[in-house]
Amino acid sequence: MTSFDRAKPSWDNIPALNVIGPMTGTDSADSIGLTTDAGPLQITLYEFGARLRFGECQFADYEMLVKEPQAVPLSAKTISTKAESTTTDGTDTGSEYTVIKGAGYTLTINHSPFSFELYQGARLIQRSPSDGHFVRKFRLPPIARVSEGWFVGLDLDSSEPVYGLGEKWGRLDKRGQLLRSYNHDALGVNAEISYKNTPFAWSPNGWGVFVHTPAAVTHSVGHPAWSQRSYGILVEDTHADVFLLAGDAGADIINAYTELTGKAPVPPDWSLGVILSKAYYKDAEELLATAKKVREQEMPCDVITLDGRAWQDTQTRFAFEWDATRYPNPAVVIDELKALNFKICIWEYPLVSVENALFDQMSAKGWLLKHRDTGETYRYQWDTSCFGEVLTPLPESGIVDFTNPEAYAFWRDCHKPLFDLGVDMIKADFGEQIEPDMLAFNGDSGETLHNVYSLLYNRCVYEAAELYCKTGPFLFSRSSWTGSQRYPAQWGGDPQADWGGLAASLRGGISWGLSGAPFYATDVGGFYGDQRDDELYVRWTQAAIFSAHIRLHGIGPREPWSYSAAAEGAVTKALKLRYQLLPYLKQVMASASSTGLPVQRAMVLNCPDEKAAWAFEDQFMLGDSMVIAPCLKPGGDIEVYLPASISAVWKKFPSGESFTGGRSHTLTLALDDIAAFVPEGVSIPMGPERQYIDNSDTNLPTDSSWPE
Repeated sequence: MTSFDRAKPSWDNIPALNVIGPMTGTDSADSIGLTTDAGPLQITLYEFGARLRFGECQFADYEMLVKEPQAVPLSAKTISTKAESTTTDGTDTGSEYTVIKGAGYTLTINHSPFSFELYQGARLIQRSPSDGHFVRKFRLPPIARVSEGWFVGLDLDSSEPVYGLGEKWGRLDKRGQLLRSYNHDALGVNAEISYKNTPFAWSPNGWGVFVHTPAAVTHSVGHPAWSQRSYGILVEDTHADVFLLAGDAGADIINAYTELTGKAPVPPDWSLGVILSKAYYKDAEELLATAKKVREQEMPCDVITLDGRAWQDTQTRFAFEWDATRYPNPAVVIDELKALNFKICIWEYPLVSVENALFDQMSAKGWLLKHRDTGETYRYQWDTSCFGEVLTPLPESGIVDFTNPEAYAFWRDCHKPLFDLGVDMIKADFGEQIEPDMLAFNGDSGETLHNVYSLLYNRCVYEAAELYCKTGPFLFSRSSWTGSQRYPAQWGGDPQADWGGLAASLRGGISWGLSGAPFYATDVGGFYGDQRDDELYVRWTQAAIFSAHIRLHGIGPREPWSYSAAAEGAVTKALKLRYQLLPYLKQVMASASSTGLPVQRAMVLNCPDEKAAWAFEDQFMLGDSMVIAPCLKPGGDIEVYLPASISAVWKKFPSGESFTGGRSHTLTLALDDIAAFVPEGVSIPMGPERQYIDNSDTNLPTDSSWPE
């Protein structure tokens, strides 16, 4: 096997895969096997496309798939063509290929070198790269086994866009990018690394690809150093389980992917309200004073958050215990917040300080990850240099081993006293700290566990809320992997408090939505580097009222009155509009749960036949009926494209001015103005102004509509 250089591979040294053995399986079988010079290949067809499995699967079942899809009966035959000529050295130029059919698909496998073509009827879905080389048939090997894992090549049409691959901060169209599906504590939104990844991508040309794996996956999406006309995929595992999905448009492909990996349940109504937070309210007195002022100022708000240092002793966290020096009787504080009609969110992470007795207890039971070489409990040491002076140094800690059923059940059930106390929501932070030299109870290394750990963590905490939370299950998780959309919702990590942080946070959320995860929130105002920029805070809030969830959060206060009077007025106006839009938001979220489509939709999703709209990546649609153009720079200037494929005329919301569809419009917004547009003739259900969502408002009633 040849070593693989991700930055600039040398294709001359990478041999292509060849089929060397006979086909196994007969007519009406639902799986066909072929033997290759790098191991077995298993082929399956489904109503939604094809599946190619290379090599032997060696990782545990992490339930990334909600269930095994139903395969269709196959017919297959291997055909040998007689050589019509020979080369100058006498080599026979005959070829051999296998044709597999089922459910209207035809998959042709050429044997030497391996390459494929997948058709649905007469329509080409995908094939091995057509990029030829001067001295060989393929610039990239169609399939190859390298020391890092498996390489799989796909074809790209000229300028064909590709979307998905999780929470990425750059352009939504991934064409030309080299990206890696690997979870990081990204410490911001400014680089390629991100907190939420999934090796799933799709094209408006009618195909998608999903690699079913916990392993890291590198994607060269027309990246010029590999091949600008090919999509190269490096699966860093001994096994490559590749789904090829077919659909007429992006919505179909996302639906197929989420049928495989799970749909997101509709979150409770109260979660649509404003979540107020900062890092952090230092004691009960400050927390309660803030909560009381929210009500005095008549600020719309439903949830108040006790972040990490707000309720835990940093040196001994995390152990489900309140810092007794600040919260000797937490029930009293919780009751006061409940009397003010707040839901309560508290923070956690899946690490236990060595300075807490819980560390020794869990270690003795084998409930913490171990060191691969010594078999001893792994003592994770934080690299505090990356935190600078922003965050408190964190203690040496053990990491919960969620592959151990006893540890999983223990951690899940430890949430019960918190929910019994009146906690409504968990902020499930971190989850990216799994190192290669760790060893899990199920026998997998930290290298295998690294990405999928966040899925196990999300699942455990969400199940705790399902079992014990009286107001319905809901959490905010930061790190996510394939399938995490089943445990809503996610928030976007720690953005820089500037205009670039705003723009990248919105792109990250929209990109995550293009990857099958419909519910997302950003840190309104930015997390770090706060310059108390009034206009930035206002514009961030105005964009966030059109997201699935909205949280005001950062290092330092995010209450509206902590900014200027003008900013406070504009933000309060926007938050009131958010609450009036709750009936429409609930409709959109119900649709997202059933289809897999995100609440915030890139234009390519809602306008599959209007390519002009796809280029406007900084705007989005809220469901089917609202175009939102966030203001992403000082001064209020925005450009918005209003698609003619949806409406010839659009109305500005809520003021009502008319704008022509099929073109872009440039506007300058006043500080309290928002660029939102609704197709002419479409009615938006509206609710009353309110400060919070009352528990009795189970249906978020509509009391009017726009336009009246």
